[in-house]
Amino acid sequence: MPICQITLKAQKPSHIPQNPQSIGEHIRKRRLEQNLFQADVARLIGVEETSIYNWESNRSNPSVKYIPKVIKFLGYIPEIFPNKTLGEQLIYYRKIHGLSQKKMATNLGIDQGTLRRYEKYYFTSNNNLMRQKLLLKLDLFFPEIIK
Repeated sequence: MPICQITLKAQKPSHIPQNPQSIGEHIRKRRLEQNLFQADVARLIGVEETSIYNWESNRSNPSVKYIPKVIKFLGYIPEIFPNKTLGEQLIYYRKIHGLSQKKMATNLGIDQGTLRRYEKYYFTSNNNLMRQKLLLKLDLFFPEIIK
């Protein structure tokens, strides 16, 4: 009896996230839409290929210094950064500009612990006097943060 060999061909499923919820899912969606490999994205962002793998599999998130490059790669700011309270706006601004707490505090002329308290405090409080003083200081350095 003759032996028949059958070869099946199909495209590998892409598993493009339709409604990305994490920064990693946004990266994966954009990468697959652009037909890029993880190594290609790693070169664009300036990280190791394993970083892209870890971000896409939600094992880790990009450090703050890579967020601006990730946003540039995506072409938009993903809706995963909450920015409703003043504390959230501070964190949002700091992250999308790739600033550490230390760097942003230095730019504001305050110490890092004070900025940390502002970011934490303004998640839950609405102290008007502190808020007014902080808003005046922020407006000098980052006018686009105040909405």
